[in-house]
Amino acid sequence: MSVQSEAAPVSTPEKSQTTRRAWGILLFAGVCEIAFAVSTDGSRGFTNLPWSIATVITAAATIFTLSLALRTIDVGVGYAVWTGIGASGAAIFGAIIFGESLGPLRILFLAVIITGVICLKLAGGSTESAKADD
Repeated sequence: MSVQSEAAPVSTPEKSQTTRRAWGILLFAGVCEIAFAVSTDGSRGFTNLPWSIATVITAAATIFTLSLALRTIDVGVGYAVWTGIGASGAAIFGAIIFGESLGPLRILFLAVIITGVICLKLAGGSTESAKADD
């Protein structure tokens, strides 16, 4: 008679699907972070009501979705990717929406950030099995 442990190991396809879902949620959290940064600038110190409301909503959305992604993705990798997406996107959309300067050096270093985010994703960063036990 064999005794099975309470927590059966998660099969590889399920881990892979959960990890893909977590990265998708993290990407959405990054988009929310961009929206949060842009709407914060647009709120002009919370003096513009529509932009201020958008700031509050996107702040809650970005923190909530980041927390969901970090259930599977390592916090160091997840946070770095999230801030990289947010910083790069805010710079790009700040230039598009508010006419902020975006010179060649800024574009170069934004490309460096984006490359770093892609490399972090390719390097992995999922601790699903360790976090699933918590």
